[in-house]
Amino acid sequence: MAPRSAPTARRLRVGTELRRLRERAGMAAVEAARALGTTQAQISNIEANRFGVSADRVHTLAHIYGCTDQPLVDALADMAADRTRGWWEEYRGTMPAPLLDLAEMEHHSTALRVAQVINIPGLLQTPDHARALFREAVPALRPHEIEHHVSHRIKRQAVLFRDQPVPYTAIIHEAALRMQFGGSQVTHAQLDHLIKVSEQPHITLRVIPFDGTSFPTAGHGLDYAHGPVTALDTAQLDTSHGSELIDAVGKLETYRLVLNRMEQATLKPTASRDLIRRIAKDT
Repeated sequence: MAPRSAPTARRLRVGTELRRLRERAGMAAVEAARALGTTQAQISNIEANRFGVSADRVHTLAHIYGCTDQPLVDALADMAADRTRGWWEEYRGTMPAPLLDLAEMEHHSTALRVAQVINIPGLLQTPDHARALFREAVPALRPHEIEHHVSHRIKRQAVLFRDQPVPYTAIIHEAALRMQFGGSQVTHAQLDHLIKVSEQPHITLRVIPFDGTSFPTAGHGLDYAHGPVTALDTAQLDTSHGSELIDAVGKLETYRLVLNRMEQATLKPTASRDLIRRIAKDT
């Protein structure tokens, strides 16, 4: 079997979780290989996702490792069996791989929670607002690259408007609502869009007002994708050097607490919508 040249973050996660199951069982790779009737190199290749792994093999390895968390095992088997190629693959080679992983993460999530202080969350941006942001990218993007990024961002938004949309909670600081990216006309249209989408039953928008209480991590943006089981959740951080995916159990627990704390500092959805309306009138 030929090795995978560029496994996605989702497929790499299968190998990562199998390694974690083995380590929790206190079993060395050579012992796992002996129990499976294969080589240590094959176990290493499975865990690094250099080769594909079948759903049956996932179940077999979980049994060898004594894992009794059946929902987790079933979810991993489903991930291993999924060979579909999403729309984001058409951007491979023209867009940074982490952005494709983000789109894949959102597509397969069971719920999404995001927090932004300076920017409007990407899934809620209008094309003109997104375009204004990408014009300020460092290093600078060429015009056609800007359009690639805008189209990719807008296509990501399909998770909120498909037949079975993803439940979505966005925590936005008032500062992000008052930023004039693209000028007043673009900003006003963006605020109107937020008001409209916040009326959707599966979209919850909560604003942290300037006169609110303090809140944690007042810097980078945070996206949190809930998986089929908590152990398969993923957090995504926006940093100056790009997107970073987090799947370590301890860190995920921390980011869930961060989001809970931030949400406690927000206005309720109706009051948040009213504040956006007031800001839009002043824009």
